[in-house]
Amino acid sequence: MISVPPVETPRPCTIADALEVVGDRWSLLVVRELFYGQRRFTEIARNTGAPRDILATRLRKLEEHGVISRTQYSQRPPRYEYGLTASGRALSPVLLTLKQWGSRYLDDGADPVPFMHTCGERFTGELCCAACRAPLRGDALRISDAE
Repeated sequence: MISVPPVETPRPCTIADALEVVGDRWSLLVVRELFYGQRRFTEIARNTGAPRDILATRLRKLEEHGVISRTQYSQRPPRYEYGLTASGRALSPVLLTLKQWGSRYLDDGADPVPFMHTCGERFTGELCCAACRAPLRGDALRISDAE
């Protein structure tokens, strides 16, 4: 008799859940464009380089998951503007962290779209512990035993 190993279920993971919604290049670039203030399909298509059919699919998926909203601005022909919902705006730290990582490790420190903070200084984000305010370092975390 052939022994079949038991099917193991993947680890439950909110990262995997999030990637189901925004885990592809085009979805994150749509969110980026909305974050940068672009609202219309043609602007988003031009700035992302996404093929129109793929872009339309990603916009529908992001809307279905509550990441973006769609508002009609023209009836003939029907045209829509898109905007970030609270859920979509909450992705800004993710985008800024990816942006910072890309600038540092892929583009030799180049930053094609720098941001200024309301304090008047150039913005560089940093993750830190909410309890002690220590900056996050790669070796500072471990999986907690507590549930």
